[in-house]
Amino acid sequence: MNTDVRGPTAPLSSFDRRLASFLHDERDVPFVHLIGQCLLFQLLSLGMFALGSSVWMVAPIYWAAWGFGLVDRFILMLHCTSHRNLFRSRRLNLVIPWMVGPFFGQTPESYYAHHMGMHHPENNLREDLSTTLCYQRDSLAGWLHYLGSFLTAGLPLLARYHAVKGNRKLFKRLLVGESAFWLTMAALLALNWQATLIVFVIPVLTIRTLMMAGNWGQHAFVDGADAGNPYRNSITCINTRYNRRCFNDGYHILHHLKPRTHFTEYPAEFEANKAEYGRQDAIVFDGIDFFQVWLFLMLGRHDWLAKRLVALPGAPTRDQAGAIAFLKSRLSPILEESEQGIAAK
Repeated sequence: MNTDVRGPTAPLSSFDRRLASFLHDERDVPFVHLIGQCLLFQLLSLGMFALGSSVWMVAPIYWAAWGFGLVDRFILMLHCTSHRNLFRSRRLNLVIPWMVGPFFGQTPESYYAHHMGMHHPENNLREDLSTTLCYQRDSLAGWLHYLGSFLTAGLPLLARYHAVKGNRKLFKRLLVGESAFWLTMAALLALNWQATLIVFVIPVLTIRTLMMAGNWGQHAFVDGADAGNPYRNSITCINTRYNRRCFNDGYHILHHLKPRTHFTEYPAEFEANKAEYGRQDAIVFDGIDFFQVWLFLMLGRHDWLAKRLVALPGAPTRDQAGAIAFLKSRLSPILEESEQGIAAK
């Protein structure tokens, strides 16, 4: 039985109906509640600046509340609302990336410029700046190189990408958002460098690291003969706590196939098209999320992954050893020549 989120089962309250009048889709009312929770948390964040050097004593409690309470849900709200505008008002749509995002490790506009402007169009192929193709994807050394490259050169390369592609609006949005954030950080560091590190700078580095672990997990298993096929360059994770908290983010194959699908529709779409997933020999895991997939790969525990692999209708029947061999076959680096053959199809 699929236990992932399928949308509201009860009619909206009168208060939520008023909130829905500001939205494009009433199913997104939970996002408005989440924005409210984030704004309340930001008051606590600002209070950190009044603590002076003693702020380090409070930092572990602050990070625990941040990390286990809101940040995962915020990041996936940002993801969903990047694909589908939340508010009818253009100005209100700036609240998430500009007002809330900086408190949750997201510099304004960089996520949109990367995810919407680059990652989806390039689909994890060679021009995708976050592509996993050239790596052995169960290698910790490979992932550390991947992370280091992103943290040091990711944003300059993203700016260059949009400049070369002629994406002037995205180039400007990226430049303005990133510059505004770091100029503000410079001022705040002069005011209280300890609180600035705790509330803003360390979260940015943390989130960028987690996003690279998540993207690696999402695109670790790639069929070298068909690397541009979302069924064969992405995975799906079902029946997870992560999906229930984070708006069904585990359905990454469908997300690349139909990026504007509403998150409440993912489980039904998957169930209705399970035969096609089987025909394509897609990789679907039951009960683990992308970060667990990443962790198991880094630990070399292909057996744990194989135990979670869903036997899809129409896919080849595999025992444990066969499942491990199948998973390993999609983890090898994909050579330039192979990808050129794919592009020529």
